[in-house]
Amino acid sequence: MAGERYSHIRIPNDFQQTERYAKKLRKIENRIPSRDPQAHAQFLKRKLEEAWKTAEQQVAVTHSERTGSYLEFKCDPGAAFVIKSLEDLRSKKVRLMNIREVVENDAIVTYATVYIAHEKKGHFFKKLEKYLREDGKTELINRLTDIRSALLVESFWTDNRELSPIPGLEKEFIEVWLSSDAPEARASFQAVCQKLEIEETSENLVFPERQVVVVKANKAALENLTLHFDQIAEYRRAKETAAFWLELETAEQASWVEHLRERLKVDVASKVSVCILDTGVNRKHPLIEPLLATDDCHTVEHAWASDDHKGHGTLMAGVCGFGDLKAALDSSEAIQISHKLESVKILPPRGSNPPHLWGDVTKQALYIAEIAQNERKRVLCLAITATDDRDRGRPSSWSGLVDKLASGADDGIQRLFIIAAGNAGSVSDVIANYPDALTLESVHDPAQSWNALTVGAFTELSRLTDAQLNGYDPLAAPGGISPFTSTSSTWDDKWPLKPDVLMEGGNLAVDRKGAYDESDDLCVISTYHDTTKRLLEGFNMTSAATAKAAWMAAQIQAKYPELWPETVRGLIVHSAQWTDKLCEQFLNTRKPSKTEIKRLIRICGWGVPSLERALASTKNNLTLFAESTIQPFTKGSSGYKANEMHLYSIPWPKEELLGLPPETVVTMRVTLSYFVEPSPGEIGWKDRYRYMSHGLRFELNAPGETHERFLSRISSAIERDDDDNEQNASTSDFWLLGSDARHKGSLHSDIWCKGSAQDLADSNYLAIFPIKGWWSTRKHLHKGESDCRYSLIVSIQTPAPEVDLYTPVSTQIGIPTPVQIEIPV
Repeated sequence: MAGERYSHIRIPNDFQQTERYAKKLRKIENRIPSRDPQAHAQFLKRKLEEAWKTAEQQVAVTHSERTGSYLEFKCDPGAAFVIKSLEDLRSKKVRLMNIREVVENDAIVTYATVYIAHEKKGHFFKKLEKYLREDGKTELINRLTDIRSALLVESFWTDNRELSPIPGLEKEFIEVWLSSDAPEARASFQAVCQKLEIEETSENLVFPERQVVVVKANKAALENLTLHFDQIAEYRRAKETAAFWLELETAEQASWVEHLRERLKVDVASKVSVCILDTGVNRKHPLIEPLLATDDCHTVEHAWASDDHKGHGTLMAGVCGFGDLKAALDSSEAIQISHKLESVKILPPRGSNPPHLWGDVTKQALYIAEIAQNERKRVLCLAITATDDRDRGRPSSWSGLVDKLASGADDGIQRLFIIAAGNAGSVSDVIANYPDALTLESVHDPAQSWNALTVGAFTELSRLTDAQLNGYDPLAAPGGISPFTSTSSTWDDKWPLKPDVLMEGGNLAVDRKGAYDESDDLCVISTYHDTTKRLLEGFNMTSAATAKAAWMAAQIQAKYPELWPETVRGLIVHSAQWTDKLCEQFLNTRKPSKTEIKRLIRICGWGVPSLERALASTKNNLTLFAESTIQPFTKGSSGYKANEMHLYSIPWPKEELLGLPPETVVTMRVTLSYFVEPSPGEIGWKDRYRYMSHGLRFELNAPGETHERFLSRISSAIERDDDDNEQNASTSDFWLLGSDARHKGSLHSDIWCKGSAQDLADSNYLAIFPIKGWWSTRKHLHKGESDCRYSLIVSIQTPAPEVDLYTPVSTQIGIPTPVQIEIPV
């Protein structure tokens, strides 16, 4: 019976109730540092006067038409700014441009660049007067250690400092982040660039209170631009993309391809597609042609044509279309294809794109596909990433645009992006120190996207049959991490846990002297673009892994056509498990701590997904899911406040759980998936509420905890709005990861595995509740009462095949006869 597979169970609405949040008053501890108010105020007043004098002299000398000046504020080492104290949102005449962290004398020092209109020159002088009147109790002033006129480039450079322009060098492509999203700001910027003879590209990306444009300029030009324009928020180096190519020969026979094509059963009426954003696809390939229509081949630039000039896009198509092409070729059975392919060419046939706004190219490609076929359920597959890994989790214009498109912020259409984590940089370094060297290889832009599914690589490929590789061995053991992948081990803890999952990415053959070979034996098989030379080609790295994940997403969407993109992403992660080898490689103990588990996730994601687990439940492995909409915030007397939480009464098979022998292992897994609307400007990452529009969290009641006490505990969690979540310590002991570590990004998963069946039977209330984001803190944008969607996935499992968990739950919900389903090959 355990082998029978059944559809996952959707949790009916009557098992969910909405609870309004009622705020509790509490005393807040005053932690303002102690200073001599008189001396500190006099020092800062002198520095403020000097800063204004320097700024006004700069404007006078250059005859600038700017209506204000940029000042820079320095914070105590190790301290953080009170963000709202640096702005005057009511008048919009005092605006925070950016916040930067700099290491000085082994300490982290925070700087803030603020634009102040000339008519508001007295704004911070008044704060100093108030500081004296209140005897040093103004928090912002106490934290300040210096004020100066902003440096013309350095005070706006939020990228890696080593990449900032050097005087006298040639012009480079630079992202200019404007402090306004209004079209008038762009028009004014264009006029200033024209006046200053600064070359500007045509693309721009728009975010809340930010838009990004690209100029070609050196340091002197950027300094001049800063002097003449009022709305400069940040400068960053524009991104370059990696070229992807593989030239591995294969010995596959063309007759295999013809035999496979004869066995294909393609659902021509399917409304599910995988859209490949790459180098184009050769649709004349005999295995691609049935899946990719002529009308579904597109290009961002008409002059490029839509064919595949590099071969990478056609390699992606072979895996996106078939999943495991080798298994399909080896089989003699009919192969059912339930989705279509689409291709949008985003790389030129000659040379390379200038390092401009890759987010804009991605947006153009998406809209081209959607305009052509707007009714499809589309999985967007992107294996083109930046050549460097300098962002290290920090949102960029590219990843921010991916998040914006995924969230449907502009048009209400949510989208599923599946993005390659990016490949390791130095193969020789990885070989010399595998697997530990991979922990230093950072996930590449735009794969730090909060809303995308980010895919790294593992490998099961280890058998070498090539006689020319005598003396070589596979670098990775079966089930180990692929030597080509990247991780988020070096990221700051505030950023999402990436990659999300691992898929097959191939292996390396190495000898004792460090020589290596990307053998056909250690690659997956895919389709080659130049069919006059050969039809099949080896394919590896995170590109191959990403294509396989996109194929898997299409299978889920085809089996459950009504699922939201958030749910498809959640099911893929929810189905993932670590191989024994991955645990052996990166866990040092049999009983790892939560910190060690979090480190494992930053290297391996949640492991390797299973299509079978993602698509179906069994009698002893039950999956329930819910898709719902919540309004996180509502308008209060002094701004936006928490509005509501959703409380689920999970229909556990209580009698079956209580009847199990005490030694029976029972585990539960919860995954919460939602999309945030981004605000990627560098305005203080210490203020974690700046990037995400909102956050959601989940929590389970503790064994024996009543409904009322559970609601009270969650209300306290909302009130504290604390990502450390110390208030949830009562249940964290039951979880593998715990509330402190799992709540990163916009996808949260955890495994309840440290309690008894009795404990789980008593824990059947699950709450979804909000935490703050910029929707609630930026009142002037009027987004505070926006709704957001989320997907909740809950599984309960026991390894005992004779235990039937599925039937009693389906009976409670009212499913008279469970429906068995088949799993695609």
